Amino acid sequence: MVKIGEKIQDADWKKEKHVPVIDCADTVKANETFEVKVAIGKDIAHPNTTEHHIRWIMLYYQPEGEKALYQVGNYEFTAHGESPQGPNTGPIFTNHEVKTSLKIAKSGTLFAVSLCNIHGLWEYSKEVKVN
Repeated sequence: MVKIGEKIQDADWKKEKHVPVIDCADTVKANETFEVKVAIGKDIAHPNTTEHHIRWIMLYYQPEGEKALYQVGNYEFTAHGESPQGPNTGPIFTNHEVKTSLKIAKSGTLFAVSLCNIHGLWEYSKEVKVN
C-alpha cells in the first residue's frame, strides 16, 4: 500500500521554489506569544497564476517527546487571477504567505505542508526551543 507520506516532497528551499519556509525565532519564552511566517518561494519565486499556484499551507506543531501533532492552522489561497474573461485576467491574486501568532509551553517542531496545484505536496520543518 502506498502512503500519503511517501508523496510529500522536500528539498533545500534555496534551490526549490515549492518548499514552504518557516520563519520564526529559534528560541522563545514558554507561553509567550511569538510570530510565525510561512511562505513559498523564499529565494526563488513560485508562480501565482491561474494555471500554476499554491492552493494551501497547513501548519502543525509537535511538542518534543510527544507522538501527536497539533494543527496550528489551515490557510487557503483561492484567488489566482481567474475571471470570466479568461485566465490571469481577474482583479485579485492571493499571495502564498501567511503570518500567525502562537505560544508553546515546551520545545518542539513546527511542520509546514503546502500544495502546488501542479507539483503536489511539499514540506519543511523547524525546531523551536523554549527557555
